[in-house]
Amino acid sequence: MEKELKLTKKDRMSVCWRSTFIQGSWNYERTQSGGWAFALIPAIKKLYKTKEDRVAALKRHLEFFNTHPYLASPIIGVTLALEEERANGAPIDDVTIQGVKVGMMGPLAGIGDPVFWFTVRPILGALAASLAMTGNILGPIIYFIVWNAIRVAFMWYTQEFGYKAGSHITDDLTGGLLQDITKGASILGMFILGSLVNRWVSVKFTPIVSSVPYAKGAYIDWSKLPAGTNGIKQALLQQAGGMSLTDHKVTTLQGNLDSLIPGLAGLVITFICMWLLKKKVSPIVIILGLFAIGIVFHLIGIM
Repeated sequence: MEKELKLTKKDRMSVCWRSTFIQGSWNYERTQSGGWAFALIPAIKKLYKTKEDRVAALKRHLEFFNTHPYLASPIIGVTLALEEERANGAPIDDVTIQGVKVGMMGPLAGIGDPVFWFTVRPILGALAASLAMTGNILGPIIYFIVWNAIRVAFMWYTQEFGYKAGSHITDDLTGGLLQDITKGASILGMFILGSLVNRWVSVKFTPIVSSVPYAKGAYIDWSKLPAGTNGIKQALLQQAGGMSLTDHKVTTLQGNLDSLIPGLAGLVITFICMWLLKKKVSPIVIILGLFAIGIVFHLIGIM
């Protein structure tokens, strides 16, 4: 009796590491198929001993495949389980393996963008950028380390989950679990992005609405202050007592907008950009348009 063929943890880790490069040979005909086949080579070598069997295995995994690069991991896990069963004599043909891959790659592709691109990356990016803007070198370091730790851990554990679940994992795809995860991740991602609008979108209007002179004694008379540090001290004490630094109260358009809703202008511009994107306007056109409007408004004294 022949010994049962079994993929070891080392074999599966080798496959997981190679799957990092799943988009390394991306093409418009079969998209990620080259990277997918490259990732499975260690398993194919372990499970199939003859050149003919190995060639056949590579050919069936060079068919069209496309999903989110990180969400390919659970599909790889299921595929490893199916290939292992086939190598041990189970009646699993090429159509079955390809059918499982196609059936999983669609639903899982819809999860990757909201979870990774619209939730995890903006949160880590905002944290890292905040640190970097203060001159802290930990900003980019934290982003690089934490992002890759999350990515590698997710890819390994979801691949293992797929491998252990085998073909039964496809039963979950008919339920609402994936839809619930996608919806929740989308909501969280939009919440995070919304909270960052006021921080990252800055609009300052310069027009003066009114300029009203203060009465004597309501502002600091700089000409009567003593020279040197004594004068600075007196000025600080008078300002702390409620006196104005200038002899006029200037009200700007920006001040009125901020008193109504802080960050209102930035929010309006964000909504306009979202509307333009929905109308299929190119992001490059939007960026160039914002540059042009900003320059013109600055030259005529509006911003």
